[in-house]
Amino acid sequence: MSAENHILVGFGIVLLVLAGRLLAGRVRIPDAIVLVLLGLAVGYVPGLPEVEVPPQVVLLVFLPPLVFSSAFFSAPRELRAEARPIVALAVVTTLVTAFAIAGITYLVLPDVTWPAAIALGAAVAPTDTVAASAVLKRVGAPRRIVTLLEGESLINDGVALTLFGLAVSAMVQPVGFADGVGELVWVVAGGLVYGLVCALVIAAARARVRDGNTQLVISLLTPFLAYIPAEQAGFSGVLAAVVAGFYLGTRGEGLLPARVRATGRTIWHGVVALLESVLFVLLGLQLHEVFEILPERSPAALLWTATLVVLTVVGVRLVWQLVVAPLTRYLPGRLGWDPGTPAERLVVGWSGPRGAISLAIAMSLPLTLDGEPFPDRPVLLFLAGTVVLTTLVGQGMTLAPLLRWLGMTSADDSREELARAQLAMGRAALARIDELTADERVDAPAAQTYRELHALRVRQAQARLATIQPGSDETSGTEVPPTRHGTVFLRNEITRAEREALSRLYDDGEIGHEMFQALRRELDLTEPHLPAR
Repeated sequence: MSAENHILVGFGIVLLVLAGRLLAGRVRIPDAIVLVLLGLAVGYVPGLPEVEVPPQVVLLVFLPPLVFSSAFFSAPRELRAEARPIVALAVVTTLVTAFAIAGITYLVLPDVTWPAAIALGAAVAPTDTVAASAVLKRVGAPRRIVTLLEGESLINDGVALTLFGLAVSAMVQPVGFADGVGELVWVVAGGLVYGLVCALVIAAARARVRDGNTQLVISLLTPFLAYIPAEQAGFSGVLAAVVAGFYLGTRGEGLLPARVRATGRTIWHGVVALLESVLFVLLGLQLHEVFEILPERSPAALLWTATLVVLTVVGVRLVWQLVVAPLTRYLPGRLGWDPGTPAERLVVGWSGPRGAISLAIAMSLPLTLDGEPFPDRPVLLFLAGTVVLTTLVGQGMTLAPLLRWLGMTSADDSREELARAQLAMGRAALARIDELTADERVDAPAAQTYRELHALRVRQAQARLATIQPGSDETSGTEVPPTRHGTVFLRNEITRAEREALSRLYDDGEIGHEMFQALRRELDLTEPHLPAR
């Protein structure tokens, strides 16, 4: 295919993404389903060039930003508080699911090699909780459930991709148990260390960069700087990208200044949405080739295998949450943890759809082995696609009704968090205004204007809080007295006071990470035109 055709194909895929997302919004069907079906339909149009995506492209272009962004926008305080159940979910259930799927595939389809079966298990074992967490947040599910799911998704990608890499290596050259353990330690330790070193270097470089556009470019290049050199050195590029994203994200959103943070967040969300959508379109475009090769195998065996794989993916997670997790409270010392109520465990168990990461892993399966076409690739891609689509539809679309049936849909918590945060930020702003006025550092008319504005915000927050918690001490007791720097200085100082109050609320556990991010985003949007601090 010529360079011109490559450009045309890329442009066509982008158009399919736009059409699919618009259509999904109108028919209220998950984006993934519409995008895959559009790709499948276009794949059967005669005369169009076949789209073959090299596995290296998936590994180097799609995976780094996807795993980096999930780590970058994580909630550090909540993750630390729930570290033990998150690690158990992300490591134990991912490995158990991967090997259970590998065993079933190997038994039902005996011509599939054991390493290839493990590769399939590793591809579909990690959850992609973007859709699930969006539903949970929309209906007001308990914050702990969202934290568990997002924390799990942050870690299980690295676990699955490390196992996948070892399985692909074993396809080419058999690996003994001792050699495999040694390689695993090398891959994991190297990825963790390199990711931290890379993050430290990038953090030091960003501290010396003042231009906002350059900051954004560095942000977009960071996942590739973490991933590609680590892979070239034989380490886990995924773990390196996760460590770099988590380190930078917990330090002022990657050290981005406030004036570019809002823009950077918007760009990152757009990039991730585009990459995920393109992956689903590419799956649809390749499915017709898969369907042409599948008749060489027994349709009944393939259908049976797909059913068993889907049931295993769902069943292992439910068994862990409903049967094994309650026993963890009896573990000795600090090893045990509160598994939550049966309703919470059921929701976490059912919130395990697979998504773009699983597709990216499956599509990175090698095209050839030892110079010969890899015969199991179409079957494995078919099974992975079946799991992704089935769980996205079956679990993603039934999660909200399950939450309503369990009586776990309430927006009062988020409303109270918002009111408390706005009240604290308003009081901090008023205190800073009074301080600056007393020191005669601001113009009195400007101070009076902003005092009245923030006093109104305080009264509104008190009124909202009073409707949620009548009689609360915070709903009363704030007296706002009436009322030779300019207005810009005053606005800067007010925003600084609001940021400090917001950070204290989050550090003290009064509000969650989602509310902290939303309110900080509002502050960012008011500050880009102010002088950089």
